[in-house]
Amino acid sequence: MNPIAGLGEIMQLAYVPADFDGALAHWLKMGAGPFFAIDHVVLEDLRYRGQPAQIDFSMVLGYWGDLQIELIRQHNEAPSIYRAWRDAGHEGLHHVCLLTEDMDIARATCAAAGASVEQEGKLPGGGEVIFVDVGGGPGTMVEILKPGPGSHAFFAMMREAHRGWDGSDPLRKLG
Repeated sequence: MNPIAGLGEIMQLAYVPADFDGALAHWLKMGAGPFFAIDHVVLEDLRYRGQPAQIDFSMVLGYWGDLQIELIRQHNEAPSIYRAWRDAGHEGLHHVCLLTEDMDIARATCAAAGASVEQEGKLPGGGEVIFVDVGGGPGTMVEILKPGPGSHAFFAMMREAHRGWDGSDPLRKLG
């Protein structure tokens, strides 16, 4: 068994759709939501394939049961895992996300499994994220997130909003 599977449970499915609004409408129709929009995400020390990157992207996050759904839209032409995906014409699942409390162990485990870090950054206030290519082709990238302070409470707030959601106010702006 691949040791990356031992790092944690999959908590998120993420997409970089060509038709962002259509994908959002699809997930709302499936019963996911409400979605919370984070526009122009800022990560520190952002790198794509080891090089400094200036990626301007936004995301929406919502829950479908206990599974988080993420839709990502990149606004600029900077090289990134999102731009490479769109430029190759891919659709469907872009990556899955799991949480870790020890990024050093996660990095070592991924390296031992032959996975390469394609994109990485630090969350303002703490936390870190890496996206690793596990070599399985489109849709098999893994995001490994070391949550920053407040991340668990933020995820819990979104999950609770989903559990009591009546379908109103399906897209909520943050920040």
